[in-house]
Amino acid sequence: MNEESIDGTNGCNKVRTGTQNEAALLALMEKTGYNMVQENGQRKFGGPPPGWEGPPPPRGCEVFVGKIPRDMYEDELVPVFERAGKIYEFRLMMEFSGENRGYAFVMYTTKEEAQLAIRILNNYEIRPGRFIGVCVSLDNCRLFIGAIPKEKKKEEILDEMKKVTEGVVDVIVYPSATDKTKNRGFAFVEYESHRAAAMARRKLIPGTFQLWGHTIQVDWADPEKEVDEETMQRVKVLYVRNLMISTTEETIKAEFNKFKPGAVERVKKLRDYAFVHFFNREDAVAAMSVMNGKCIDGASIEVTLAKPVNKENTWRQHLNGQISPNSENLIVFANKEENHLKTVGKPPTLPARLNGQHSPSPPEIERCTYPFFPGTKLTPISMYSLKSNHFSSAVMHLDYYCNKNNWPPPEYYLYSTSQDGKVLLVYKIVIPAIANGSQSYFMPDKLCTTLEDAKELAAQFTLLHLVYVPVCLFTGQILG
Repeated sequence: MNEESIDGTNGCNKVRTGTQNEAALLALMEKTGYNMVQENGQRKFGGPPPGWEGPPPPRGCEVFVGKIPRDMYEDELVPVFERAGKIYEFRLMMEFSGENRGYAFVMYTTKEEAQLAIRILNNYEIRPGRFIGVCVSLDNCRLFIGAIPKEKKKEEILDEMKKVTEGVVDVIVYPSATDKTKNRGFAFVEYESHRAAAMARRKLIPGTFQLWGHTIQVDWADPEKEVDEETMQRVKVLYVRNLMISTTEETIKAEFNKFKPGAVERVKKLRDYAFVHFFNREDAVAAMSVMNGKCIDGASIEVTLAKPVNKENTWRQHLNGQISPNSENLIVFANKEENHLKTVGKPPTLPARLNGQHSPSPPEIERCTYPFFPGTKLTPISMYSLKSNHFSSAVMHLDYYCNKNNWPPPEYYLYSTSQDGKVLLVYKIVIPAIANGSQSYFMPDKLCTTLEDAKELAAQFTLLHLVYVPVCLFTGQILG
């Protein structure tokens, strides 16, 4: 190891020399028997560990570690993470200066060890006043491809992507909600490895690449939310997609009751998908195998178990707790087409991706000011060229989302009533682009005393219902 690659300073401006760093790391290697190699901006400890035989651990065994002090290295970090289990590989991202880059990846030998690391080390105080964030890390092998001609079929998209990129395994295409002969204008492309996906993204990302004469949009698809097996074993709700817009909840309930009359408790449909609640899990599983691929009103449906998502953190800091973090209303079912973001010791950001590919969570961004020095160069930009994490309000996120879908902006209609001498306010929101669909407007079931709170609550309500995660609540109170 080169002395300059492991030199660093601590937060008290006391220099820890390269020789001291090297001695500490060599002592760690001697104690554990692991090798250490630095390459491509990262330092690998292990991978595999001594005596390891067989393939690397499966997906789900790696965690991401953020907010690491820049002057902290493997000799301090590895013992902390060994508390959760045997480390297969520890990868610390490094700066050219020798400091670390503030984050690392730790791969354990089992998923259980990785989950334990998240439980015991997320928000762990690794130094006085310094807390690290730990969450699951998944190698993303899937790209989001937008602005695809809607008349293209899955086979055509698959063939074209294989021509222009390598390692393509599959293409996921969703039919249009209003015309099942067309796609929705986007697709997900699955690659054989994260590296293959990254190389494809690098080739396609400049924005000048065209497919069938159209400039496409390319980004990472967010990894699908993983739910532990124990939780999934309790699910008795089915997610049904590819329905006709005109299909009613009554029709869906009748069709799913055919295999066993009275098995369905209730149905909640939003646009072209629905959640079917059963009284018993056994009936839900049986119905899934019977109904998957069946036709309802001329549309071939897809049926899977709904994935529960604990939305305890959803917008909980807004509007003085009007959405209670302890409410059962916050247990929702995620649309399978939606992808959930990674978190690093904090609630995930609230993104707005084309065609509603992301899910809602409270925005957490840096809220502070910086000095504006004379002579600082300023560049005019549009708010729509920013990323969604620059916005802190649901109102802005809803406007941003509509713009990204090439929709007109949302329309807000203000209403009032009086209770105990107080004027209370509520907004109704109409999304013109979908106003002729199954839900013509969105209005929360809460009244507010201020105009700003009423508008923010209405935007949150709309995002939670339609834009980000079409959900069905256990109680049915909000979606009803």
